Amino acid sequence: MKYVGAHVSSSGGVFNAPLNAKEIGAKAFALFTKNQRQWRAKPLDDETIEKFKENLKKSGIEPKHVLPHDSYLINLGHPEDEKWKKSLDAFIDEVQRCSLLGLDKLNFHPGSHLKKISEEECLDKIAEAMNITLNETDGVTLVIENTAGQGSNLGHRFEHLAYLIDRVEDKSRVGVCLDTCHTFTAGYDLRSKEAYDETMAEFERVVGFKYLKGMHINDSKPPLGSRVDRHHSLGCGEIGWDAFKFIMNDPRMDDIPLVLETIDESIWAQEICALYDLVE
Repeated sequence: MKYVGAHVSSSGGVFNAPLNAKEIGAKAFALFTKNQRQWRAKPLDDETIEKFKENLKKSGIEPKHVLPHDSYLINLGHPEDEKWKKSLDAFIDEVQRCSLLGLDKLNFHPGSHLKKISEEECLDKIAEAMNITLNETDGVTLVIENTAGQGSNLGHRFEHLAYLIDRVEDKSRVGVCLDTCHTFTAGYDLRSKEAYDETMAEFERVVGFKYLKGMHINDSKPPLGSRVDRHHSLGCGEIGWDAFKFIMNDPRMDDIPLVLETIDESIWAQEICALYDLVE
């Protein structure tokens, strides 16, 4: 069974996110557990935690179908040690926040070398940060999101994801989130059945579906292989509807959060319904 939702607002308090998800008919959702554009956040108090858990129950959405996202400020591959440590500390805090809310995953972009160190050095720094985080926390799986490869961002090749997984000591707490827009603009085609099957076969060969913990479901404004990260509403971009039909009928995507990050939140409810209508 498929669990589709969207990255909903937690404005006014993290406890509002489950209710916002319920409002649009979501069976899964993503959220930021703090302001994603600030380094520091007020710690989660007992009342906030309790209200979040209560509202999650009211929404009918299971914790395993919630895919929190970390702050965009964090760069676990930062070439400068002081800034890398600042990112690491913020990342550990994000994982701990997920744990307090009773959530078992944290989605994150791997990191950027900023053209100051090699790709391999950057990936090694990301892996080191992941291992430290796993050693200092419990119960939360670190879910690496593939990227479009814009600028100096790593994670746009399946090989980058595999490299990180290979170097993580506790493989029971590492996973991957595939973003359809990022996958496509990184150069992996999804538009025809043949192309979709070929891309997914490569993902299985290089990474492995056992590590797939969620997906971001987005169309793309830029063309295939452009390495530009610009999402679009479903069916309005360069990917088109067929790819989403393939996903909705692929049993390998069962029982994981499938999360919209499309550009018009006013039609998320319609997009969720449209995705379920694709199930054969």
